[in-house]
Amino acid sequence: MNINIKTTGIALTPAISDYTNKRLDKIIHLLDGDKSAQCDIELAKTTAHHQKGNIFRAEIHIVGAGKNFYASSEQPDLFAAIDLVREEILREISAGKAKRISLIRRSGARVKNMVKGLWPWRKRDLKI
Repeated sequence: MNINIKTTGIALTPAISDYTNKRLDKIIHLLDGDKSAQCDIELAKTTAHHQKGNIFRAEIHIVGAGKNFYASSEQPDLFAAIDLVREEILREISAGKAKRISLIRRSGARVKNMVKGLWPWRKRDLKI
């Protein structure tokens, strides 16, 4: 997976970069190590005019191999924003995976029912 980290309004320090990469390990694991996936992360300080501290935004956009996931979060702490956006993207990825597995199971059940109906010599559920 290709990972790009972009910062706006703040400097990308090694501590921020390491923290972000550590949080992405679970996401990479759930995507099954897809080499064609592109992960764009944007970390930004949204405004500098708040009376009570800064507001930070974290966004993750994952594209590739039929996947398109996006999540964003705004928090007063940059690391809290990274944690929340990670949880959102994990929720989206796992929900997509559950939908895909459910579709495969339903399709298999329909095929099985069609195949069962092809053998008319089998007397099943025939009550007259």
